[in-house]
Amino acid sequence: MISKSTVDLVFETARLEEVIGDFVQLKKSGSNFKGLSPFSNEKTPSFMVSPAKQIWKDFSSGKGGNVVSFLMEHEHFTFPEAIKFLAKKYNIEVEETQQTNEQKEAASLRESMYAVTAFAQSYFSKMLTESEEGKNIGLSYFKERGFTDESIERFQLGYSPDEWTALTNAAIDAGFQKEFLVSTGLTIEKGDKTFDRFKGRIMFPIHSMSGRVTGFGGRILKQDKQAAKYMNSPESEVYQKSKVLYGLYQAKQHIAKESNCYLVEGYTDVIQMHQAGIQNVVSSSGTALTPDQVRLVRRLTNKITLLFDGDAAGLRAAIRGVDVILEAGMHVSICTFPAGEDPDSFVKKNQPTEVKEFLDKSTVDFVQFKAKLLAEEGNNEPIRKAETIREIVHTIALIPDAIRREIYIQDCASTMNISEDVLFSTLAQMLQKKAKQAPQAKASEKMQVVSTPKQKVDQRFELERNIISLLLLYGNEEVSFEDVVLQSDDEGKIELTPTEISAKVYEKIYLDLQQDEVELSTKSFRELYHSLLSIYNEQKPLVMETFLQELSAEQSALVSSIIMNEENNVLHDWERKNIIIKDKKSEIGRWLQQTILNLRCLLIQEKIGELQNKTIESHVETHQEILEEVNDYVGLKKNLSQRLDRVIF
Repeated sequence: MISKSTVDLVFETARLEEVIGDFVQLKKSGSNFKGLSPFSNEKTPSFMVSPAKQIWKDFSSGKGGNVVSFLMEHEHFTFPEAIKFLAKKYNIEVEETQQTNEQKEAASLRESMYAVTAFAQSYFSKMLTESEEGKNIGLSYFKERGFTDESIERFQLGYSPDEWTALTNAAIDAGFQKEFLVSTGLTIEKGDKTFDRFKGRIMFPIHSMSGRVTGFGGRILKQDKQAAKYMNSPESEVYQKSKVLYGLYQAKQHIAKESNCYLVEGYTDVIQMHQAGIQNVVSSSGTALTPDQVRLVRRLTNKITLLFDGDAAGLRAAIRGVDVILEAGMHVSICTFPAGEDPDSFVKKNQPTEVKEFLDKSTVDFVQFKAKLLAEEGNNEPIRKAETIREIVHTIALIPDAIRREIYIQDCASTMNISEDVLFSTLAQMLQKKAKQAPQAKASEKMQVVSTPKQKVDQRFELERNIISLLLLYGNEEVSFEDVVLQSDDEGKIELTPTEISAKVYEKIYLDLQQDEVELSTKSFRELYHSLLSIYNEQKPLVMETFLQELSAEQSALVSSIIMNEENNVLHDWERKNIIIKDKKSEIGRWLQQTILNLRCLLIQEKIGELQNKTIESHVETHQEILEEVNDYVGLKKNLSQRLDRVIF
């Protein structure tokens, strides 16, 4: 168990905008930052980060919280894992106390699998540099490829011994259970026999965006016709090939900085490019990009540049699977290397400055590249040319931006020597067809929404939420309120007299709820209410970073939602336009009064309903008493409603 002093130090040191910036491209928006949601496939940024309050809110999914809750949501960390991740990032030593058996058993399946993959990576790295077999076979191969010690360490390269159960035995001896070795694919189990999947291979660990090892790629070096040259970890709870990109962890900051992501085919291509000083590069591991992989890149940049071999196979690979990138609204460029060259070989033959210069000069827009390539292929065949034109227009139709579509149409018309009108007409037909062929699932979903009856607003929930909002945002503010007090006139007649009082928001809320003997009905609100009152009563300032540490994930998300909604609705620069907006703080008293009075009215109405039901169950002789009580409550409600400037008939 991590000590409280370590947890406190991590929260004090970690900067939310820095941590989230490793996963999401953030842009300044007033005093906050905005970016695309990492939890949904959106095209308009609705993900907000507040550096001042150290909280975040994703308006597309409703999630929110502090730096730890982000890591728990995004990376599926447990709380201790998130703390350790942040401690490592900020070079904080983690102090741990002894774990109980219950705490050990509480570790999730995913965390157990991550622990196994982390051990395997460490084991493979050790075998590469410390075992004679690893040095003679694995390390010598990497050196032959020109990999430096720095690159080997950065990408955590390793070697799996050419023995049937070397890793399996080492992991079991270290206390890991065989079931997790099997579930991660590190160990293959057949009947009562087990053996290492990656026996006798050099190892390329595959990292998540946060740096956790999710799986491995292994290359065999000896000649074996029965064994695959490359082998990847099988799909598991922690590794989905379609949702990871090799090298993204090492490249993410460089991608965001350069606002461009280079995409290559293989592991070695990535490493060689890094050594040439080009670090904004990832690999799809030889497969076409998937929508999930595109979304990973899109969080960091909206531009992808494809780097492929200059031969026919490389050109076909360049074209394959680009549709998904265009559909995401991203800009796609392509750079092909000279015939017979790939990124790995080209980098080794040229100086870093020459490589950079080549990439800058040889990169062209993908749609233009594809149009030119297909035009050359079908130039002398009318039928082939017609097919080519349709293929190009189909590609253009995938682009969401209408302006970009028009520019590409005009450019392709010139390239392919065909009328713009024909291309525009073909494009319109394709877009119309696409609109008509909307997925049935979406159609049924829409029908379902239409047929669903409107949900009744829970008025009490909203009022209680208002109370928590007032405490969070203005709890310690001194505000003036209009209240009524009992006073007697010269004749001794008692009447309610309006008077202005001054009090802190939390004091007013506490006294009013205490007077009415009201307890908040929603558990999360009730717990937050008592926590906030405790802070204010002790005359402590409400420090959001510290406050959020003590809350559950649900409460943290609720608090973040309240605060970030307030931030999101701030009006900017109205004075310059000579539009005078009331200071929100001047309206606090009115907002509080309305909330308390509305809550009282609601509770009175509920009481009236209870009494009316009571008349049905009671004897006739008690009806008069109940009706008198109902009449008293109606009169009270009328009085409160008048104070709310409402009239009840």
